[in-house]
Amino acid sequence: MTDQITVFLADDQALVRSGFRMLIEAEADMSVVGEASDGAEAVEKIGDLGPDVVLMDIRMPVMDGVEATRQVVALAVNTRVLVLTTFDLDEYVFAALKAGAAGFMLKDARPADLLNAIRTVAAGDSVVAPSATRRLLDHVVPSLPDHPGAIDERLDVLTEREREVLAEVAHGATNSEIAAHLFMAEGTVKTHIGRLLNKLHARDRVGLVLIAYETGIVHP
Repeated sequence: MTDQITVFLADDQALVRSGFRMLIEAEADMSVVGEASDGAEAVEKIGDLGPDVVLMDIRMPVMDGVEATRQVVALAVNTRVLVLTTFDLDEYVFAALKAGAAGFMLKDARPADLLNAIRTVAAGDSVVAPSATRRLLDHVVPSLPDHPGAIDERLDVLTEREREVLAEVAHGATNSEIAAHLFMAEGTVKTHIGRLLNKLHARDRVGLVLIAYETGIVHP
């Protein structure tokens, strides 16, 4: 990543893109390098520009944000996708996360929260805001696999402590909050999360959240 975080805007509403551009370019460490009004256009331009972060709307013409996310993740390995949603089509948000999105934000998020999310994603982490996680899960529960009474084999490789940390991550807790809840050092939390990512073959923190709900280690 360069000194400036390069951001690409993918949204079919010109007014929304204009607002995001004004917000982002007012920051000394960010710049907008391109825009697209549909998913297909976004994929084509992102392949050429290679931005650090894409703000990706879910509902767009020609190609929706889910397929665009999937193609961007496959095409531009150093570009990370931050999904923006109003949760009108929640199953699409879930699919976008599974397709490799680094996180999701509500379109009505506070400007400071959105900017922080861009910086977090650009730094290689993911954004799973607790309130947004709860709202998402309220709607996507029907699309989650149901394993009544079954123990998912993916959990067999985890220690009891790792399962506890995974549950905390799934509830949107930060490393410092996990450390406080489980009475351990923050460095130890980071070590456990690194092991979880490795053992569960998860791309990032978002992947851990999805696995936690898929396997039933936590329930909405």
